[in-house]
Amino acid sequence: MEKNKTKLRSEGWFGGDDKMGFVHRSWLRNQGHPDHMFRGRPVIGICNTWSDLTPCNAHLRDFAEIVKRGVYEAGGFPLEFPVMSLGETIMKPTTMLWRNLVSMDAEESIRANPLDGIVLLTGCDKTTPSTLMGACSVNLPTIIVPGGPMLNGKWRGKDVGSGTLTWQLEEALKEGTATRSDLREAESCMSRSAGHCMTMGTASSMASTVEALGLTLPGASAIPAVDARKKVMAHLAGNRIVAMVKEGLTLSKVLTRQAFENAIMVNAAIGGSTNVMIHLTAIAGRIGVELHIDDFDKIGSHLPLLANLQPAGQYLMEDFYYAGGLPVVINELKGHIHNDAITVNGKTIGENCKDAPCYNQEVIRPIESPLKEEAGIVVLKGNLCENGAVIKPSATDGKLLQHTGRAVVFESIEDYHARIDKPDLDIDENCVMVLKGVGPVGYPGMPEVGNMALPEKLIKKGVKDMVRISDGRMSGTAYGTVVLHISPESTIGGNLALVRDGDLIELDVKERKLTLHVPENELEARRKRWTPPPPVATRGYVHLYINHVEQADRGCDLGFLKGGSGHEVSREPH
Repeated sequence: MEKNKTKLRSEGWFGGDDKMGFVHRSWLRNQGHPDHMFRGRPVIGICNTWSDLTPCNAHLRDFAEIVKRGVYEAGGFPLEFPVMSLGETIMKPTTMLWRNLVSMDAEESIRANPLDGIVLLTGCDKTTPSTLMGACSVNLPTIIVPGGPMLNGKWRGKDVGSGTLTWQLEEALKEGTATRSDLREAESCMSRSAGHCMTMGTASSMASTVEALGLTLPGASAIPAVDARKKVMAHLAGNRIVAMVKEGLTLSKVLTRQAFENAIMVNAAIGGSTNVMIHLTAIAGRIGVELHIDDFDKIGSHLPLLANLQPAGQYLMEDFYYAGGLPVVINELKGHIHNDAITVNGKTIGENCKDAPCYNQEVIRPIESPLKEEAGIVVLKGNLCENGAVIKPSATDGKLLQHTGRAVVFESIEDYHARIDKPDLDIDENCVMVLKGVGPVGYPGMPEVGNMALPEKLIKKGVKDMVRISDGRMSGTAYGTVVLHISPESTIGGNLALVRDGDLIELDVKERKLTLHVPENELEARRKRWTPPPPVATRGYVHLYINHVEQADRGCDLGFLKGGSGHEVSREPH
């Protein structure tokens, strides 16, 4: 094997002939590793988010073995390690509560161990940003292997999208066009293979985002989890990470300001999740790139929607891959993106995607004939969201993007569930539904409850959409005229806390405004009478979280985790 030109970090563990060199090597030998594995080979840590409790990632145990083959073939020494896994569909109250905890798990596991390069095995929504945030704070050569989407759901002769079908069936139950028996039948039909949501939900959005950032091999994000070509991609990633270590291609060399701008533009063109804003902002904070909530509007909101994918469009991720995948979108955006941004394969993103062929223009539209002319996430400002709020116009039919209505206020998620379907609820289709107490501190963890289901009595009248606002989030699989991420949140005293039933609220997406039409002196009087709710936890990680989490406009990271501590560890355990 060719000797590395620069000293490997792992040699600080395995390279010495002293007592500690003996200790570090000897105990690992109980797994049958031969002597030459400890002599000059890059040690590659495979960070695995596999768990039976994370359905989207349950196949990653097998993928780790495939990555290992690639590492061995390239002359590296692969060592797999686990981190806490986050299953969006299983965990309560919300996986967002633990995103930062997993980032700490990943960061300290990487820093404390003899690793020269990292492969992140990701899938479900928060497993991608959490592990990447942790890796950024150490800043070693790192490549991501996305676990891939499920095959298209098939139910009663049509394709159905995971998540999106859930919201559709909930509405159908209320309007009486579906039964509980229909729901049970649809369960297995919607989720019929390994992988994450096959809509352009948060999992697919984040997989596409890290490809747009340059952190995966080209085309990796859209390959279905059960397609053999996903295994090939995992093997090649194992090859490539060894070369990245030799080249010294660290995360900070890939994650430049230009890379983040590319990711914002690509997320707009694919109709990606609003959750990407929070995760990208947090990732940027870890790697030291300045990124502000207004950048998402300025850079991405005027770009066209090219990917005809649910929930904004018609098709699913399997179709997207067969049509050519993300390289086609990136190539269509070549007149907008930074084509010279470097990626993990050592080439620029422009080189990787040059002349990528499109095999189905119904699924991926040419930029001259988009699905929508302007589709990126819009950032709103106003007295109801001093630090910002967001809306995803591509997930709406556009009819309510300029609207004024009477507020119907729910003080908590429990209040909402208790009253939303009561026949005597004073609400009509012109009202604005307001949900408080679901922000980062208030829930805690900022859950995906912002796309509140409409009242049953209005659904039975044929109402399909209403303006809904909250300090929470929305699943990337969801849709509707939903204003999210209101900052500051109600629990810490943002003006959302002061909204009362009957107040007039104006949404004007074109003007980027969200306005509470209540005089300032009245708001001040209400504030004097307002008392903050008691803390939701007094011990453990949740207590740490609510005392240190930043607001949505800053990425919801813990303030003391911004930046990184690097990879140096100077002290021995014995």
